[in-house]
Amino acid sequence: MSGHVTQLIREARHGNRDALDQLMPLIHDELSVAARRHLRGERAGHTLDTAALVNEAYLRLAQQDRAAWQDRAHFLAVASMIMRRVLVNHAKQRKRLKRGDGAKHLTLSHADDAALDSSDLDIEALDDALNRLAEVDARAARVVECRYFGGLKIDETAEALNISPATVKRQWLLAKTWLRREIGPST
Repeated sequence: MSGHVTQLIREARHGNRDALDQLMPLIHDELSVAARRHLRGERAGHTLDTAALVNEAYLRLAQQDRAAWQDRAHFLAVASMIMRRVLVNHAKQRKRLKRGDGAKHLTLSHADDAALDSSDLDIEALDDALNRLAEVDARAARVVECRYFGGLKIDETAEALNISPATVKRQWLLAKTWLRREIGPST
């Protein structure tokens, strides 16, 4: 099945909308896992649920004119980055509507090798810090997007970014340290 998924990704990359439609049911479970990971740090009663986030990501993936997906891991990383954008945009819109809504602080102090701690996640603060990190070290920012937002393991991140696992480990450590410093002393 992995070969079939890769073939569909390649066809979708070249503009075959039917291939993308065939691909989605095959990777829906993986997209749902990524969506749940993104949503677990959101406030209670969030208006987007897992299905809505997966659907929004699908719509945005389908609208991409110049998709450069290489394989399953890369496609899932891109989908996860899109989910991040959806949640950031949603949070910004909500904040505009309710200025001063008690935002939670991002905590990185308990980040393990698999993901940053999202129990107190302020998605906007993380997005702003990640954008600043991208200006300093774009690859480190992409590693965070794959590892934290995409839930990819070190090997999967290395494959998606076409770098070595050792480089992923170094970039992940660098990014966590940098984000801790950027976001503030409470981390």
